Amino acid sequence: MLEELRITGLGVIESATLELGPGLTVITGETGAGKTMVVTALGLLLGGRADSGAVRAGSSSARVEGSLRVADLPAVSAAVDAAGGEVEGEHVLLARNVSAEGRSRAFVGGASVPVSRLADLAEPLVAVHGQSDQHRLLQPRAQRDALDAYGGDETARLLAAYRTVYDELNETERELAAVVASARERAREADLLRFGLGEIEAVSPQPGEDTSLAEEEQRLGHADTLRTAAESARVALSSDEGNPDALAAAAAARALLDSVRDHDPGAGELADRIAEITYLLSDVAADVASYADGLDTDPARLAAVSERRAALTTLTRKYGETTEEVLAWAASSATRLAELDDTDDRIDRLRDRCHDLRAQLGPAAASLSAARTASAARLSSDLTGELESLAMPHAILEIAVRQTTADDGLEVAGRTVRFGSSGVDEVEFLLAANTGSEPRPLAKGASGGELSRVMLALEVALAGTSPVPTFVFDEVDSGVGGKAAVEVGRRLAALSASAQVLVVTHLPQVAAYADRHVVVEKSSDGSVTTSGLTVLDPAGRERELSRMFAGMDDSDTALAHARELLESAGRTSG
Repeated sequence: MLEELRITGLGVIESATLELGPGLTVITGETGAGKTMVVTALGLLLGGRADSGAVRAGSSSARVEGSLRVADLPAVSAAVDAAGGEVEGEHVLLARNVSAEGRSRAFVGGASVPVSRLADLAEPLVAVHGQSDQHRLLQPRAQRDALDAYGGDETARLLAAYRTVYDELNETERELAAVVASARERAREADLLRFGLGEIEAVSPQPGEDTSLAEEEQRLGHADTLRTAAESARVALSSDEGNPDALAAAAAARALLDSVRDHDPGAGELADRIAEITYLLSDVAADVASYADGLDTDPARLAAVSERRAALTTLTRKYGETTEEVLAWAASSATRLAELDDTDDRIDRLRDRCHDLRAQLGPAAASLSAARTASAARLSSDLTGELESLAMPHAILEIAVRQTTADDGLEVAGRTVRFGSSGVDEVEFLLAANTGSEPRPLAKGASGGELSRVMLALEVALAGTSPVPTFVFDEVDSGVGGKAAVEVGRRLAALSASAQVLVVTHLPQVAAYADRHVVVEKSSDGSVTTSGLTVLDPAGRERELSRMFAGMDDSDTALAHARELLESAGRTSG
């Protein structure tokens, strides 16, 4: 329950505090005094859209704070904790700041949160209804949503089950359409992949083959030069014709040092090291000779290597920089080709899945329609009874649940009907305001006053199925007067027996039923206009009601009417 509302710098309100309590609170005041600003403040506190134009002239920002009692709302306390805020005792403080530049900040229990988090937390706590809600009630979607809300958990469960299948069907049909639409492009892609894989298969490259063949071609192309160099090197190392060579020079050096080994151990060590060099030179000479003998000068092999390299170059030019990249392309392309070749089978599988989902969706839609039809009968009866209490004794409100046939629709109970995310039903509220008149759609057959009473009756009916702690009505009694206004006040008082109700009204018949009467008073010093909120005592209530009756608060006749109305409403104690 909302226990206190503090407003600073909003519209004509410089600073005001509104203490609230259980029961029915009415807010009245002269036109332009700022009654709407109270509802605007509540809208901001509930996460509504911020308008910098609502910031009071000369103020840098507007701020709205609301103290909510959440002792009996453990889910709300948990949501506050999840948002990082704190519940102090049994209360949590919600706040909203709007700067003159349009920036907005929200707070829950002292923690700064996104406005969307504030809206999510406040949505189940307060229901705000204004004249715009009456216009929304004329829309078929709003009427269907109202019927579903009245249906409670069972309708919500059936709707959720239907939407689960519907969403999967929608996604499967989109996938099927995309696959079918791209079939030609997929066929072209498959042909290109087959051609590429055929080229690669014909050459059959091996990992690293391009590098090894490049080395072999280089060697074969310079075989004579390499052999000449190798032979000359071998002769320099070990000559067969007795010419000076490295081995003979090393052997001579070793012999010289070896001959003086007895005179100095150092000379012996050097001789031993030269001996090691001699062995190495001998091995290198043998290796050079073997290298020279192994050089291939076969022109046929050179031609074969060059031809193979050309074939590999063709592949690396198209499919990768190296044979490894070519092979990797071939592997991924083979996988992709398998997917593309599966297109026809995939289309068949998707069509079968769509058929199965439609077969599931039909019964789900039928169950939802049955629940709505049953709810419509109960809600029609409840609303008709409520309208009788609201001075429309001869009114009948019917709720029609219909389906529209469609060739490409959903088969439900032997009929093919149009369907969407909310089922196959079209819900329409029909009002017969007078005896003998035909029920007509609200958009065509309801006056402003009648629509106001239908809206109130609907809210009362819904309060029994999904109770909201606080209701706010912003001049929903527009277009109502006389006896009907008295009945509206009586019904609001009845609703306030189970919920906190705030009403902004211009009707004294409604205001007379208040448990707490707040007046928005406007004053001006010639340059700055301010509005304050005052809770009226019994005498103040009489004066305010007489002003609402006659436009003046000092008329004896109007005061007498006010007292009579308060006595009739049973609210003479204030």
